[in-house]
Amino acid sequence: MTGEGRPDRAVVAAHGIRLGIAASRWNAHVVDAMVERAIEAARSCGVTTPTVVRVAGALELPVVALELAHHHDAVVGLAAVIRGATPHFEYVAQAATMGLTQVAIQTGTPVGDGILTCDSMAQALDRCGLPDSAEDKGWEATVAALDCALVLRDLRSRAAAGMPG
Repeated sequence: MTGEGRPDRAVVAAHGIRLGIAASRWNAHVVDAMVERAIEAARSCGVTTPTVVRVAGALELPVVALELAHHHDAVVGLAAVIRGATPHFEYVAQAATMGLTQVAIQTGTPVGDGILTCDSMAQALDRCGLPDSAEDKGWEATVAALDCALVLRDLRSRAAAGMPG
């Protein structure tokens, strides 16, 4: 993992943005850290009270993200899918990721993809934002969703004012 090309871990001024976070209960040690980092990222961006809900697993994220998207300006889905000995990993990772993308496209609400798809628990721990992790995917997915919500807010306000986007 290089993180090459990743933007700086910046914050955006997202005061007034309503954020929903849906997180899996599978691989709780990893996902709990991602939730904590997502909440911290939201607060650093001015979103003081994000809605946080927990779901059974990664496959439940899209339907809950869809519901959150109806009442929030941005949504983040968080999970850790760890490869096992069967192809189940492939199906879960693809379905959950595609589901979050479909929610964003169908609703026009940005959905940050914080689904870790890792070959091992060690890889997941290295990406979940713990103090000794190399990456912080909960933070990154949250800032990305908030940033996109701000872009959409600006584009929509321009359109409402009759200005070109």
